[in-house]
Order: sequence, then structure tokens, then C-alpha cells
Amino acid sequence: MASILVPIAYVIIVFGGLYVFSYFYRKYTASKYVEPYFPPHHERNLYVTLLGKSDPPVSDALLKSALVRRAMADVLRVIRLREDKPALQNLLQKGSIGDDLWNSLLAAEKELEAEIMEVVQEANAYVEGWGQVIFPTANEMIANERMRQLFESTNETRVAKEIKYGVKSKPVATSSIPSSPAPAS
Repeated sequence: MASILVPIAYVIIVFGGLYVFSYFYRKYTASKYVEPYFPPHHERNLYVTLLGKSDPPVSDALLKSALVRRAMADVLRVIRLREDKPALQNLLQKGSIGDDLWNSLLAAEKELEAEIMEVVQEANAYVEGWGQVIFPTANEMIANERMRQLFESTNETRVAKEIKYGVKSKPVATSSIPSSPAPAS
């Protein structure tokens, strides 16, 4: 009789210990704070603040521009996620990073999906069908801002290259470049 009770007691003790350990471990990991992947979303906070202002009502044009700025910030976050996810996945497979960073990335991805759906709904509330157009518009605006920054920094870059290489070049007149394309004749 004793020969049967010893293995049964052993199995009960082992599985009971594993159950108690997993219970406390899950409780510990659930209470652990996951650091956000992205900094606070200032554009969303600004839009919500403007939306909630009622003393002097905010104009629709200001709300729409704040919504477009919010969409631009979301596009930048999507781009960063697309760039970072494959690299982090590779590092996670190699064991170079912990699961907490990967879980933070996945949480940011889910949060961003919800944010995009909210922006689309808000855009459709202003003008029907604008939700389908707001993100391509935001992407074009980001590209336009980057091109403008590059164009404005050309003279500083040229001067830095002249100093670095000791070669003088002709200055480019920025006022001679037309601001809009010429009409076709």
C-alpha cells in the first residue's frame, strides 16, 4: 500500500507546487508596469482639449486642422513601427532583448490601431468619406514638410561642405524657384 501512496503524493506535491508558482508568477507579471513604446500623444491631447472647449466654441477649421495634425503624428508612429518591428523581432529571436520590450511594441501596435480607427471616425463625423482620405493627406503633408526642411537647410549644408572641403561654389538663389508650378501652355 505504501508503494502506491509515495508516487501519488510525489505527483500531487509537484503539480501543486507548479500551480502555486504559476499563480503567483502570473499575478506578479500582470501587476508589472509595461513602459509605453511611444511618448505621450500630444496631438491627440490637443485635439481632445479643443473638442471639449465650449466657453468660446472652437471653429470647425481649427478642429479639422488639429485632427489632420493628429493623423500626421499617427502616420509617423506607423512608419516607426514598420521600421522597428522586424528589427526587434530579429533581436527577440536571438535573445538580445527581453519580452517586456516586445510586449510594449505589441501594446503600442494595438493602441495605434485603435487610434487610427478613432481618427477615421472623427474625420467621417466632419465630412462623410474624409476618413478614407485623411491619412494619405497626412502622409503627403509629412513629405512636404520634410522637403521644405531639406530645401531650407540647403544653404547651411552648402556652407558646411565648403568649409569641410575648401571649395567655393555658386550660391543658389532660393527666391528664383517658383512657389507653384507654371501653367502648361
